[in-house]
Amino acid sequence: MIRDLSGHTRVVPSVSAVVTTGIYCHPHCSARPHPRNVRTYDSSAAAEAAGFRACMRCRPYRAVDPPGWAGPELVCRAVQLIVDGLLDDAAEADLGRRVAVSPRHLRRLFVEHLGVTPDELARSRRAHFARRLLDDTDLSVTDVAFASGFGSVRQFNRAMASTFRSTPNELRSRRRSSDRLVADGGLVLRLPHRSPYDWPSVVGYLRNRAIAGVEHVDDGIYRRTIVVDGLPAVIEVGPGGPDHLLLTAHLPRWEGLIHLVQRIRRVVALDSPIDDAHARLSTDPLVGPLVTARPGARLPGAWDPFEVGVRAIIGQQVSVAGANTITARLVTRHGQPVPGLAAMGLTHLFPDAEVLADDDTDLAGLGLTTARAGAIRSFAAAVAADEIRFDRSEALEALVAAVTSVPGLGPWTAHYLALRLGEPDAFPATDLALRRSAARLSGSPLTHRQLEQLSEAWRPHRATAALHLWLADRD
Repeated sequence: MIRDLSGHTRVVPSVSAVVTTGIYCHPHCSARPHPRNVRTYDSSAAAEAAGFRACMRCRPYRAVDPPGWAGPELVCRAVQLIVDGLLDDAAEADLGRRVAVSPRHLRRLFVEHLGVTPDELARSRRAHFARRLLDDTDLSVTDVAFASGFGSVRQFNRAMASTFRSTPNELRSRRRSSDRLVADGGLVLRLPHRSPYDWPSVVGYLRNRAIAGVEHVDDGIYRRTIVVDGLPAVIEVGPGGPDHLLLTAHLPRWEGLIHLVQRIRRVVALDSPIDDAHARLSTDPLVGPLVTARPGARLPGAWDPFEVGVRAIIGQQVSVAGANTITARLVTRHGQPVPGLAAMGLTHLFPDAEVLADDDTDLAGLGLTTARAGAIRSFAAAVAADEIRFDRSEALEALVAAVTSVPGLGPWTAHYLALRLGEPDAFPATDLALRRSAARLSGSPLTHRQLEQLSEAWRPHRATAALHLWLADRD
């Protein structure tokens, strides 16, 4: 049993470790050890911290981690920071300062609730990602080391020997012929996910809100421009199999690839902890039938929270199509052109916060009201000054307070942005489509205050309820 970021206890799949062999396995491994020799752990990292190594038959390092982590909210937010790479270049003391606790107390909480220290969790994640690169790609061992977030090849070799009891070259020699992914261009990687997962629903949401020139969806494949170390790059995500999507990355360099992949997983909502949300909401008379009808629906996250925030400001009281048109004009005028990508439907990078915060940046003639242009400029200035945190190190209430402190931004913008950042209880109650959908399902008109009151029954999973109400409004 674990307690996730939403504050609810639930059961997650665990790995099984066999004391007589020193090996841990995926729950579906065909091996059948005697029950008295089996110990269970909530994660691979915890099993490894206890001295076990991954099974060569079921290869648990290729499976997706459980959605959500054990422990109180503070631990969950610290895990998010580790997943995003904070400990690649920082120490546990820096992580403790970010979540406002001492390093000693943070280590105690991690060991108590996760069975590993923060450093052990970070090292396990890097090692598992590196092992998948050794299996799936032809990147050199050196490239794999830096792509996985290791600071040196020596550190990489030491971690792989500790985790897998083998050198990187030995591990690569054991890969199976079906592992290697080949493509005409770019680096192709599998993005494993748990079922059910509704890719058509996710890619449909992204297509309807795609920022022209920056994002493009065609034949079920999502493409977008990104920036890697100041240089333009492109990512593509599309269907791959019943348990994974395929990511094709066109990058100028491979360092830090592990964190780019994690951001992509967030964009396409592969790690959304929806099991508990569905269990809680499925009995609700209003949204229960919607959840049951679409168990694999997920709300896409954000590659760039600033980009989503600007798009949300433009979308205030404007149709989706109208907001798309205005945002495309903004990108054309102020985004950095990226030549050679027209065949992919891509032309620009989204302008960064510093550009839109500059008083000399012309926002006239785009279709924005004076108030909305001012709100974009104020929001950009706040982001550029690091007055709004997008790393989820703070609670939902703190994020909403920071966003609504910006002139021209209200609860709708703050909650929509929080929702796209993955906050499970975010709920933009003033949203017209949510009110319209809830009114149709309930059989009577609803004010936003009535919808807010109605949503109390959906806590702490109001974001999932909002997604299904939006999908119902579209039908």
